Amino acid sequence: MVAVAVVNQKGGVGKTTVVLGLASAASARGLAVLVVDLDPQGNATTGLGVFEPGPGVDRVLAEERPGGLASEVEPSGWPSDLGPVPDLVASSPDLAVREPQLATDPLGAQDRLALALRGGVGTGHDLVLVDCPPSLGLLTVNALFAVDAVLLVTEPGAWAVDGVARMVQTIDRIRLRRPDGRPNLVGISVNRLGRTRDGRYWHEQLGEAYPGRCLPPVHLRAAVTEAAARSLPIHALGRRPGAAEAAAEFDALLDRLPLSDGLAGTPVEAVA
Repeated sequence: MVAVAVVNQKGGVGKTTVVLGLASAASARGLAVLVVDLDPQGNATTGLGVFEPGPGVDRVLAEERPGGLASEVEPSGWPSDLGPVPDLVASSPDLAVREPQLATDPLGAQDRLALALRGGVGTGHDLVLVDCPPSLGLLTVNALFAVDAVLLVTEPGAWAVDGVARMVQTIDRIRLRRPDGRPNLVGISVNRLGRTRDGRYWHEQLGEAYPGRCLPPVHLRAAVTEAAARSLPIHALGRRPGAAEAAAEFDALLDRLPLSDGLAGTPVEAVA
């Protein structure tokens, strides 16, 4: 099992879109996938076709429960003809108030998710994808203490480089505090890349700031939006215009993730 957090402290960059696309690509490849929805908005939960979830990740974070994630795993609502149906640890609106409650625990505020991941929840999963909220609060910090690697998602905009720099600094601080020196930075993926001069310019600026760290981008396509709106995997949209191209981009991005315990990725200080 390898756990990967999909992060950016800025909202609206499409982290959930990337999580769902990667889950679709991994499922189509026959991999067993678990999605942990740490965002109180719960878009990954509904995007996976679960509209009346159980307590999910909020119960996991309510107290220190080593191995406790296993009891909150439920199947997603995606069709099974594509491949193994991804599993889910669902979000909850209660997560919005869980974060300030975590802050009252001076010893265990940052590693409850890490404790919950221990104890065998990953035995049946090849890949765990953690969809993080758009902040650098304790929910995101819990994810960074729990995972093996980080995929940083951004958009081709004027403040993308500054936002990436701040996130990289946070990852570096977490690595200094973890005995295993993780999580590693897999790389940076630009989402919603339009075919405009402005989009190309900011994509190039990001590549210059982080040479060799930019992963295959995900272009802006209506098929990706349709898949999320219909709670379907992008690989299941068949001949919809742009669906095959979008699926191929998520396949290429999945190829860059560390899918074995011999982790890929670059230590953060090497790119900061």
